[in-house]
Formats: sequence, structure tokens, C-alpha cells
Amino acid sequence: MPRMKRSAKTVYDWLERRLQLEGPVKDAVLHPVPRNTASWWYVFGSAAFTLLMLQIVTGILLALVYEPSAAQAWNSLQVLNHQIPLGWYIRALHGWGSNFMVAIVFIHMTQVFLFGAYKYPRELTWIVGVFLLLMTLGMAFTGQVLRFDQDAYWGLGIGVFMVSRVPWLGGGLVHLLLGGPTIAGATLSRFFTLHVFVIPGLLLLFALVHVWMVLKLGINEWPMPGRVVRRATYVAEYNKLAHEDGIPFVPGAFWKDLVFSGAVIACVAVCAAVFGPYGPGGMPNPSIIQTTPKPDFAFLWIFSILAYLPPALETPVILIAPIVAIAALVTLPFIAGEGEKSWHRRPVAVLTVTTIAVAWGVFTHLGTFTPWSPHMDAWSADTLPAKYLHDATPLVREGAVVFQAKQCRNCHEVGGEGGMRGPALDDVATRMTPDQMRYKVVTGGGNMPAFGKNLSPPEIEALVAFLETLHPSNVPPAVDAAQQAIEKNGAPPPSGGSD
Repeated sequence: MPRMKRSAKTVYDWLERRLQLEGPVKDAVLHPVPRNTASWWYVFGSAAFTLLMLQIVTGILLALVYEPSAAQAWNSLQVLNHQIPLGWYIRALHGWGSNFMVAIVFIHMTQVFLFGAYKYPRELTWIVGVFLLLMTLGMAFTGQVLRFDQDAYWGLGIGVFMVSRVPWLGGGLVHLLLGGPTIAGATLSRFFTLHVFVIPGLLLLFALVHVWMVLKLGINEWPMPGRVVRRATYVAEYNKLAHEDGIPFVPGAFWKDLVFSGAVIACVAVCAAVFGPYGPGGMPNPSIIQTTPKPDFAFLWIFSILAYLPPALETPVILIAPIVAIAALVTLPFIAGEGEKSWHRRPVAVLTVTTIAVAWGVFTHLGTFTPWSPHMDAWSADTLPAKYLHDATPLVREGAVVFQAKQCRNCHEVGGEGGMRGPALDDVATRMTPDQMRYKVVTGGGNMPAFGKNLSPPEIEALVAFLETLHPSNVPPAVDAAQQAIEKNGAPPPSGGSD
């Protein structure tokens, strides 16, 4: 044993003379922090960093098997789920770790905001934290795309459609993301590069910078009412507090970070074991145009907001709202860099957090069942009521088959059954003429996709013939008044001015 200790000491001394890490490590471990910051409220940053390490480790293991190609991505996930021992569990750890990391980062940002930890001299620490939050969301989105199932395919389509609305740059950005104008083989390679190399590399770099600044500037003191931040005196006041009423970071504060991070990892492990991995769902099928993909939990609130927005407001909100939100977060420490930190003296901050939390909860809850969205089993589980086909002509019956096969009932109710995204069609023939129906079916509009390239002319005619029968028996169908006048009075006189 003494010989082993001497050998270990020799190796340690050899490494220390060359790396000289002992001094910086001791400074980091033993640096004093205010006693009241050794609190359970200050553990979220360490937990987020621990989850990042979990994501890196599990991501490396998954990358050994995953094939980022349109032809093999879905199959490689099936191999992980069913053929490789514990492959499904590694996927589950990675998926649930992503969810927990997004949640912990959001909670950490909220705690920092309420505790005024963005104020002088920690402005840059806050800004780096904002970018860490954005990159965490980027990791979550690109990870969903790599599942490359039906939800991922159409979710990516919606995402790039939003990007395409950027003035002047939209088309170029879409080509950059997809590797072309459509989702194809190059798309997954690019998102794999983003998810495995680019975003994690930036995330790790910014996280280390964030930790470095925390060590150098100190952990934010407990926000006592009446303790005001002034640029001229704050640093001296903080150093005095840390040395007169401070404790070493290790073990004084570190043990709570360690316990909480361990509890979070345990929760991730339990969720992974109980609930398993996410998907993949059905293989991506571009021919199913009526699908309604849902994003992962972290993005459900965006899905809900965009679903409720009138079409005319979609582009302004998509282009302006993110820029305004990010700009507000980045400029916050420069606008409110001094003054009270305590939330007891900052009612506007408390009201802001409460409003955002309630709105996020409501929209996320709505996104879980989306009452305005199609019922995806309407076309397969519910047949058209027999009364709609009683004494119907062959053309109308053919139109009913098209109506059912193209999943129109996912979005439209007929006979009280079907989706609620579009209007009910029981009286559509009283509201639209046949020509208007044809135009709507071919060109779409609003939330309705265009079917001009997905239905043949005979199918369109059959579908319109069926729709013409959808009106109450005591209400006549709509007619084109101009066409009716022409048929009644003959051709109208040629237009022109008088001499």
C-alpha cells in the first residue's frame, strides 16, 4: 500500500509540474460564496450542466448506430429499439434527458430573473445564459427531426415553412437547412451535423464560459429587500459579504448541487425505464398530406399559438415575436442593471413571470389535445352516415369514396362526427356554389391545403358532386346569380361606352 501511494504521488507530481492545475482547481473549489447562497434555490445551474453531460454521453452511444439518411434513419432507430441490448433504454435516457434539460434551463432562467442575478456585473453571464437556452431548444428540435417519423417529417416541413417567410433570405435559409428545396437525403445529414457537432459544441463552449464567469464574478447573493445594486459600490460590497459571511463552495454549497443533480438523473432514469423512448412513429410518408403533426412537449405552446392565430397574423408574429423576445432578454441587464434584486420589491418582475407561466401552461395544455385540430381517426373509424348516400347517383357515391379516402373528415364534421379544424360541411352546398367548391378544393386557403395536385379532375368532379348534396332538405343549394341571370335572359350585351 505505501508503495502504491508513493507511485501515485510520483505520477501526480509529474502531471502537476506539467499541467499546473492544482492552483486553479483549489481556487474554484474553495472560493468563498455568501452563506445564504448555499440554498436549494441555487442548484438548477449545476443540474442543467449535469444533464448536458448525460446528453453528450448518450448521444455518442446513439451516434454509433444511427444512420443519418432518409432511407435508413427510421430503420436504424428500430434496430436500437428492438435488436441492440438496452438500445431502447439509451434512446429513452437521451429523450427524457432532453425534456428535463429544457425544463431545468427554463426554471434556472426564471430563478435568475426573479433573483436579479442579471444585474451588474453579471450582464454577460445572463446574455450567455440566454444563448444557452436558445441552443438547448435547438438541440430539442433537431433531435425530434432525427427521429424522422411522420411527426418529425411534417414538423420539419412546418418549421422550414416558417423560415421561408423571412424576407429576402427565406429561400436561401430553406436551401441551407434542407440541402435543397425539399426534405430529402441531404436534410438528415445537415440536421445530424447540427445536432451532434455544431450545437453541442457551442453549448459546451458557452456552458464552460458561463461557469467561468460564475466562478470569477461569484454566485449571486441572496436578494435581500433593501440591498440595492449600485455600479460604483457593488463589487466591494459583494467581496466584503463573501469574506465576512462566506463559506467555501466545497463542501458548503456543492453538496446540495450534488444531491439535486443526482435526484434529477434518477428521475430521468425512472422515466426512461417506465415510459420508454419517443417513437419513432410511422415512417414518413409525403403522400399523406392531411396529417397533423405535433411537436415535442417543449414546443407545444408554439403549436397552440400558431393554430389559434388568424392566417393574416401568422407571418408578422413568426417574424417579429422571436426577435422582440430575444432582444428584450439580451437588453434586460442594460436597462435594469441597477436597483433592487429582491422580488418583494419588484412587482413587475413577479407579474411578468406569473403571466408568462400561466400563458405557457394554458397553451401547452391546449396543445396536448388541440380541440381545433383534426381527429385523426375520424376517417378510418367512422363511416359516413347512410342518409348521405341514400338514392345517391354513382357519381355522388364515387365522390363520397374520395371524401373518405382523402381524410376530409379529419378537418370537417359531417353528421356531427369528424374534425373541428375546418367548418362543418352539413350545409356547405347552401354556402358555396359548385364552382366555388372546385376552386377551394384545388387552391386551398387558410388552414386548408391545396388538393389540385393530389386529386385528378374526375376525382374533383366526383367530390364536388357529393358536396353539392350536403344541404338541409328544406334549403335549396347556393347558385351563381350571374350565371343564373345569363341562363334566364341570354347573353349579356357587349360592354362599352356610348358615342
